[in-house]
Amino acid sequence: MDQTSIDRIKQSFAAQTMMATLGAQLARVEQGLVRITAPILPCAKQQQGLGHGGLTFSIGDVACGLAALSMMPLDQEVVTAEIKINMLAPAQGDLLIATGKVAKAGRRLSVVTAEVHAETASNRTLIAILQGTMVPVPR
Repeated sequence: MDQTSIDRIKQSFAAQTMMATLGAQLARVEQGLVRITAPILPCAKQQQGLGHGGLTFSIGDVACGLAALSMMPLDQEVVTAEIKINMLAPAQGDLLIATGKVAKAGRRLSVVTAEVHAETASNRTLIAILQGTMVPVPR
């Protein structure tokens, strides 16, 4: 993956102000794969003190979208057409890690997946799986 493509992913991530609000960071960028981390901040917890499903979904969706973007021509952007999530375990820990991957890149749509893990100092647990469709749009 060339530096121009990596820079495009970094710029797209930086332009998503919700990611900054959630304390999310871009941790890894490869062609067809993007990893995002986010701490479980007090503002992103649900009523039982666990990480909110909205946090899990948000970083998973963005990881998927940026993974798809990494395989698109430079004159295109990407939007989510549809995405689903299966919650597998509570978001217990200090940090969430979302790894988005492209399952199938196409000219009209890309199928993407993500795994989201919750991490503590000594444990990492798979808490959610996402699958969706990303659509290219003109930049």
